[in-house]
Amino acid sequence: MEYFREDVDTVSFPVRGREISSCGMQGIHRVYGPMNDSISSLTARIQSFVDAREWRQFHSAKDLSVAIAAEAGELMQHFVWQQDGQIDERVSERRDEIASEIADVGILLFEFADNLGLQLGDVMAAKLARNEQRYPVEKSRGNNLKYNQLG
Repeated sequence: MEYFREDVDTVSFPVRGREISSCGMQGIHRVYGPMNDSISSLTARIQSFVDAREWRQFHSAKDLSVAIAAEAGELMQHFVWQQDGQIDERVSERRDEIASEIADVGILLFEFADNLGLQLGDVMAAKLARNEQRYPVEKSRGNNLKYNQLG
């Protein structure tokens, strides 16, 4: 199944059993499926972008963590005061804007992890493994209890 095409603005692809239509962001005519590139190559591209503009001086650990929180806040603004029945429509109407905010958070997160010498893929895999232990399927399926409340 082909997940991206450069010749169209809108593509549908399956996500969690539903067909999702996705539009390119701000004139970018690519729509990606599960992942469009590796963490390491995206991180290298982000670092090159920062270095070419001599922005490293502004990207301390404190500043990047604050920027991640700020961008996450901008993402949350799309959903504030929206009720469950309104969310799908909001996502459809503002898909490109929401995607842009998600990208902002991701870009900053990739740079932050790399600046700290963390291999993001490795720390994410380790966290998933830890969560698999904390939230065994047989105890956590279908509920939202925290791991220490599962009993």
